[in-house]
Amino acid sequence: MATLQERKHYREAIMQTLYEAVEGNRLLGTTGVKLCHDLAMPSEDLAAACTYLAVEGLIEVDWARGNTPAMVTPTHKGIQFMEAEEARG
Repeated sequence: MATLQERKHYREAIMQTLYEAVEGNRLLGTTGVKLCHDLAMPSEDLAAACTYLAVEGLIEVDWARGNTPAMVTPTHKGIQFMEAEEARG
């Protein structure tokens, strides 16, 4: 199980990677497999981070068998959150 610091890092990394991948278009998304590979993140930690972000309303997740994110897309709120972070620079 990841530490609190690792969990926060995973959530931030997912949001940043997803935001960059979709270029602000909430109709686009990326696969959980790609996120897991690109971020070198254990699959169970990816699932936990995606669950957290989905509950916060920042992403939507289509789940595959075994509690694995199949497709991850940002919500309008998630894009606004990332744009605000980017503006804070």
